[in-house]
Amino acid sequence: MDLEFQEYSTLPKYAFQNRYQEFEETKHLSKEEKDEHYPFDKMEEECGVFGLHSTENQDTFSLSQFGLFALQHRGQEACGIAVGNNGKILSVKDEGLVLDVFKSIEDPQQYMGSTVIGHTRYTTAGDKKKYNFQPFFAKNEYDQIILSIAHNGNLTNAKQLRKELEDEGVVFRATSDTEVILRLIQKNLDLGLRGAIKATMEKIEGAYSVVGLTRNKFFAFRDFNGIRPLVLGAVDENTFVVASESCALDGVGAQYVRDVLPGEIIYTNDNEKGLQSYIVKDDCVNKICAFEYIYFARPDSTLEGINVHEVREKSGMKIWEQAPVDADIVIGVPDSGVPAAIGFSKASGIPFRPVLIKNRYIGRSFIIPSQEMREHLVNLKLNPIVSEIKGKRVVIIDDSIVRGTTSKRLVKILKNAGVKEIHFRSVSPPIIAPCFLGIDTPTKDDLISANMNKEELRKYLDVDSLEFLTVDNLINILGSPNHCFGCFTEKYPVQNPDELAFVDQGD
Repeated sequence: MDLEFQEYSTLPKYAFQNRYQEFEETKHLSKEEKDEHYPFDKMEEECGVFGLHSTENQDTFSLSQFGLFALQHRGQEACGIAVGNNGKILSVKDEGLVLDVFKSIEDPQQYMGSTVIGHTRYTTAGDKKKYNFQPFFAKNEYDQIILSIAHNGNLTNAKQLRKELEDEGVVFRATSDTEVILRLIQKNLDLGLRGAIKATMEKIEGAYSVVGLTRNKFFAFRDFNGIRPLVLGAVDENTFVVASESCALDGVGAQYVRDVLPGEIIYTNDNEKGLQSYIVKDDCVNKICAFEYIYFARPDSTLEGINVHEVREKSGMKIWEQAPVDADIVIGVPDSGVPAAIGFSKASGIPFRPVLIKNRYIGRSFIIPSQEMREHLVNLKLNPIVSEIKGKRVVIIDDSIVRGTTSKRLVKILKNAGVKEIHFRSVSPPIIAPCFLGIDTPTKDDLISANMNKEELRKYLDVDSLEFLTVDNLINILGSPNHCFGCFTEKYPVQNPDELAFVDQGD
């Protein structure tokens, strides 16, 4: 079997160092200087995955478009699909939003089949390279695609596994840890599809939710801790859907069945109808990322039986119980802060007003040469209705405080609008540690709560009071301690490796 990845004929020899070089270039910058590189102050999800399999041909072009469009919030910089039809796999992927990429496809009829997988990508800074767009695929010696996968998450031992495979003669053409998963499955295909996936899962470590297809089979699998989400649905008895969130099921008219279990492989078999299930390890404990509920997932999604909107509203109610305050109005930072602000209002009796207006057409790719111009960024993204807040005591609810720069500028905007008092409430605990399991976060030096106590941060933000939801209260809202709280506690479900910079994180 030819293990060479033949998708791209040229690649810079040291392309895998792009992410590390970006870190080296910016680590000595001041907080203000880093604003130029990271103008928007939020933790970012890395991607979303979608897969559909049917025993009959479907309009996979449209269905994959609908499913990925529902997952657009998980990645806005690139997307792609791989379609299986009559023993052949055809793939297309490009930079841009889902609708733009699909609009550029000249012959949609080519992408009709019985099976499709798709991916929306958020790209880490400095590595917007087409060879890292997904789905990834591998070819045989006849230049035919035989395997394709899409992945959400991050492997913690990718560098080690990559070196082992390279020592065996495997040639890598991308910098993403997703290719490590692809290569391991491809290497072990002589064990059968299920055997190849099982062998791969027993080698890789970290967070991963994967969908994939061969020329005649469909599969999906999830890591042993279930850190990244993956749900299963059905359109009818012959058509099944797997996706990062249940909102993608709704987008294609599928009914939610259940979440894919940690350590579970979902796959098709030539000898049996429908989807088959195989549990690689039966002692797994689900530790899905808590930040999925706080910020990443769409509010209409349900993950592990818990509705995201309800969690956010309850968090607002809980932080009122934890830190009540006298005020005239409650406002939420769109979008994920709004349900929490509504919950705070319900619990406190303080009226909620949607006075922060969000520009929904703003992009991420600003090039801002001066500090003066960077000051205008928050005004572009969020602008208040001054008449609603002038002279009033305001409670502002946000999902989190990461680097603190956007929060500080937002406070300044409110003060310029004539607000009398500002009471800031974050409905996540203080973020004190970076994530290495599929979320793009700044280094610990740039996480403001890792470097300031609450009173120091209150003074930095220039607010009258500041409070964070406690980890205990977050656990109470989620109903279980079985989640990943690593960014709040520095205690992760899997070991943090010594070095991740050489591998593209979070595909």
